Amino acid sequence: MKKKIIVICGPTGIGKTGFAIWLANTFNGEIVGADSMQIYRYMDIGTAKPDSYERKMAVHHMIDIIDPDEEFDAAKFAEMADSSIAEIIKKGKIPIVAGGTGLYIKALLHGLFRQGRAADREIINRLETESKKKGSAYLHKKLETIDPESADKIHPNDSFRIIRALEVFESTGRTMSSYRKSHNFAVNRYDVLEFGLYMDRKKLYERIDKRVDYMIENGLIEEIKDLVKKGYSCKLKSMQSLGYRHICDYLDQKISFEETVSLLKRDTRRYAKRQFTWFRKDKKIIWIKPDERKKAKQFVMDFFPEKRNLKT
Repeated sequence: MKKKIIVICGPTGIGKTGFAIWLANTFNGEIVGADSMQIYRYMDIGTAKPDSYERKMAVHHMIDIIDPDEEFDAAKFAEMADSSIAEIIKKGKIPIVAGGTGLYIKALLHGLFRQGRAADREIINRLETESKKKGSAYLHKKLETIDPESADKIHPNDSFRIIRALEVFESTGRTMSSYRKSHNFAVNRYDVLEFGLYMDRKKLYERIDKRVDYMIENGLIEEIKDLVKKGYSCKLKSMQSLGYRHICDYLDQKISFEETVSLLKRDTRRYAKRQFTWFRKDKKIIWIKPDERKKAKQFVMDFFPEKRNLKT
């Protein structure tokens, strides 16, 4: 029998953390984070990481597990999340996976495709040298020509994933996107109740803009200055993520403060739109508004019949 878990997904800024905490408290659960940025230590404000009060309200796993200069990917996430889920179930509690990183959730629920081969180190080294000389954006344009579908999903600053996609093509003659399609994520590794949170787009964008203002007011710039002082370069994969790369450009005097805030709000809204597009492809997701808790509660009690007599 497959293990039962709950998944909460949706775009950034929509209220997944609060919803997950409510579910954990209502149904005796613990939360497994599915966020590709909240895994990093010292990166708290810009990742909207659950604060100390929220972590006291519910146990959180998969947060603060690696340093900003360490490599991490969806395969590692699935492996570690599997262990956290097993630990939670062993306690007699419900695992609640919550986050907005679609690939992490997909890897956990369905596994990742395996090519059955090691990467060609010679090609990787050549591409890394090319990236250092000409920049990751140059390689990204190459990828757009070869594999536009993969290029559309990879940020031009994400040299690690760009190089990996180019290496796959050079080594095999097939694109990364074609491998993903042939895998098609058909395996179901868990028995899942999956909620997707949504709200009016205008309201969500207003929430995102306010959250960016809150992050700036509450020390995002200082957080990034401290990271640089600790020796974490702005060129790191983790530091090229949403928010961090914007502030890095501001600190390097490439853009003004006003432009930094404007671009961060714009790019966060665009990211939210991409997240919606990703999750909308999953027809098994039950879409509800963050305040529809009575509705969500009924779904959970139907999924876990033994919870029906809970007085909550």
